[in-house]
Amino acid sequence: MHLLRPQCDWLYVAFLLAHKSPDPEEGRNPHRGKKSGNSRQVWNMAAPETQSMLSVGLIEKDVNGDTLWVWCYPAVDSEFRQILLSKCCLTQNKEDFHTFVFGQFCRTWYYISTLEVQEPTSLNKVTHLSVVVTAKDFNPEKYAALNRILCRMYIKYGSPVKMMEVYIAVLTKGICQSEENGSFLTKDYDVRKAFLAGSIKDVVSQFGMETIILYTAVMLKKRIAVHHPRIEALLEFTRVLPALAWHRKDWSILHPYVHLTDTEVEHLSKCTGYIAGFVDPEVSNRSDLFDVYVNLPDSIITVSQSAKEAMMMGKLHKDVGHLIVQSAEDTERSDSQVIKDISMKTKQILAHLGTLAEQCEGSKITLEHLKQQHFPPATENFLFHLAAAEQILQM
Repeated sequence: MHLLRPQCDWLYVAFLLAHKSPDPEEGRNPHRGKKSGNSRQVWNMAAPETQSMLSVGLIEKDVNGDTLWVWCYPAVDSEFRQILLSKCCLTQNKEDFHTFVFGQFCRTWYYISTLEVQEPTSLNKVTHLSVVVTAKDFNPEKYAALNRILCRMYIKYGSPVKMMEVYIAVLTKGICQSEENGSFLTKDYDVRKAFLAGSIKDVVSQFGMETIILYTAVMLKKRIAVHHPRIEALLEFTRVLPALAWHRKDWSILHPYVHLTDTEVEHLSKCTGYIAGFVDPEVSNRSDLFDVYVNLPDSIITVSQSAKEAMMMGKLHKDVGHLIVQSAEDTERSDSQVIKDISMKTKQILAHLGTLAEQCEGSKITLEHLKQQHFPPATENFLFHLAAAEQILQM
């Protein structure tokens, strides 16, 4: 195995930086201005990366069938390392091979790319490898692209040295370039594109009017559990759902790949509301983990008994549901336009809620004030719970 001791990482990085050309123009876009006055601009490209990228790690499977975490920078604590190993398909006793998976644990995103090592290569005792990048931001497409380059570098050179150089270049400059292994530019991966990468039209095509249940659950910050035996289907479906509450732009509620281990369940239970994906069908019996359960293969949505009052449906829900279905079924409208249509309707509801709040002391809605509006029971109930979710309810 190609193991670098964790305690040597800082010395190793210092060595790399000391022997690396300090010229910030290295690898710059040839269409930019001349070197004079431009170095600060290139260096500042890294600011978002410095705050988002957290670590890079390497997992190998050898000819004996052993899978080991062989290297990382910087150190990753033992609990998180075990989580990452469990997500890597190389450690699972299955024939399933996942080239790319992502998920979240304790507010940290992980992105794992796995490939088979093909001959000829200096890694003659390694059959498969996985590169793991952890970060603070949700952007699967960005890290899938970066991971591909890191994988190629490692396979070509058989050492983490070149892989580390790529990581540091992206960390400090936001860019890496290689004629053989591809180029990567952080600015090419806008987070809004990541938020809109899934297909809301596919969700509506599968669930029709019942999509309003998902909309209501997300708006009210309920706990949604989604099951599908294929991780790829889970990742594709769950990543769309936070967009139903586009005004929040909050993908921290997304936990697309959760195992029913004590550690993961404990951390998940600390979240007030979430969208969690499970490959284990046993989750259907864990009513303590969800308010809404989605059986994705069978296209069935179930509301738990404890959440039925808050999730009571009425005319307002029917109107929103019709809008969602009508927009999604319009072949002229793109997925992003459907999200915009839903967002516009949501803004109308929130604006009305805000008007009600302004009429109350401290701009906090009271149940008594809601009752004075003589809304239908289901609408009153929804607005009450929505006010709580938006933190404008007077308790």
